[in-house]
Amino acid sequence: MITVAIAEDHQALIDGIQSYLEYEDDITIVGHANDGETLLELVEKRNPTLVLCDIRMPKVDGIAAAKIIQEKYPNTKVIAFTMFDQEDAIRQMLQAGAVGYILKNSSLEIVLEAIRAVGAGKTYFDKKIHIPTAEKNTSKSVLSSREKEILGLISRGKTSHEIADQLFIGKSTVDTHRKNMIRKLGLSRAGELLRYALERKYDF
Repeated sequence: MITVAIAEDHQALIDGIQSYLEYEDDITIVGHANDGETLLELVEKRNPTLVLCDIRMPKVDGIAAAKIIQEKYPNTKVIAFTMFDQEDAIRQMLQAGAVGYILKNSSLEIVLEAIRAVGAGKTYFDKKIHIPTAEKNTSKSVLSSREKEILGLISRGKTSHEIADQLFIGKSTVDTHRKNMIRKLGLSRAGELLRYALERKYDF
């Protein structure tokens, strides 16, 4: 089951998405938030599979919220859901850890397609926007700040236990970050992640 939280300050749009997804057997809406602060509380309580996250929100904007979610709740994926199709906005959300980016003027069928893709561990980008291939699949720019920090420690030969102790997080959290990095960077196994880290030792 794909559990979804919606972060959007227009209630009518939230209602429309909820109505459209209501009869999908593999998707459940676990809550919605009209601002970034409420979103973070919702993610902590409900641990959704993914978040549809607007960029411009009150209290905490979508970019800041995405960064926090990826650092504190790495099992929750973020799909940017916004009117902004500018390259800078796209890049900032990718750097914050978003693995999907769709525009609000897209059809609800696209929203459903994105949810299922990200729920299956893939990335999803609206065909109306331009994302360079390197940005989408192989560049470290798609990594969150926490992932880059862990990648740097991997390049220094640190084990997951050592990284967890140094960063004061659980080993399972480190392992989850490793898996996410392998997926984001288009790698196939843990050994490739180590090689990637060693090759770019002074690049992060």
